Amino acid sequence: MSGHSKWATTKHKKAANDSKRAKLWAKLIRNIEVATRTGGADIEGNPTLYDAVYKARKNSVPNDNIDRAIKRGSGATGDGVEYTNIMYEGYGPNGIAVLIECLTDNRNRAAAEVRLAVGKNSGNMADPGSVSYQFARKGVILVPGAASEDAILEATLEHNVEEVESNGESFIVTCDPSSMVDARAALQEAGIEYESADVEFVSSMKIQADAATAGKVFRLIDALEDLDDVQNVYTNMDLTPDVLAELEAQG
Repeated sequence: MSGHSKWATTKHKKAANDSKRAKLWAKLIRNIEVATRTGGADIEGNPTLYDAVYKARKNSVPNDNIDRAIKRGSGATGDGVEYTNIMYEGYGPNGIAVLIECLTDNRNRAAAEVRLAVGKNSGNMADPGSVSYQFARKGVILVPGAASEDAILEATLEHNVEEVESNGESFIVTCDPSSMVDARAALQEAGIEYESADVEFVSSMKIQADAATAGKVFRLIDALEDLDDVQNVYTNMDLTPDVLAELEAQG
């Protein structure tokens, strides 16, 4: 079983306190604004906005907040903010590759905060291209564990699904990014609920990590995800079932 970034993200969200929940909501709302600005305010006609709104609702973001974000993104309120997408690269503990995706209205602030968080958590920043070459964009759909793997495969068979794996609580469906909308629509048509559908960066050069290394990497991820400008953190860390069990036992 892969130590996919979703394992850490899901675990953290479940344990989120009010402060973490507020930060998560702010990031989800920012995604909605950007998706609206890029593809328009029609949720059904803008797949990126549809997925951003769906994910926000799954994380209990109030509908009023979602509606305001769409209006800001469409320019209806005149107070929208221009966000820039930036990718930073680095190495975490024991050489684990880290790709940090930011959505910010202040490049200098984002760069300084990311560099500080990485340096404080046993990591180092890397030159552009030194880490990203091993990551490829993939469509990643998270399906609750109540569904069956066979049902998921049957529903998505014709939509370039590359892998369906379990992290113990959920199934992670990986596909070509151009097929993600069709794959999640196929799941819906089959009556299979999903938690989120995102285009993520997945490494082709996984590194096995022991529990001690994984704990340090997750602390680095926590520190980065705590930054307002950081939207996603991806690594090439791979965890065996035994290491996952050890981490679970440690809480």
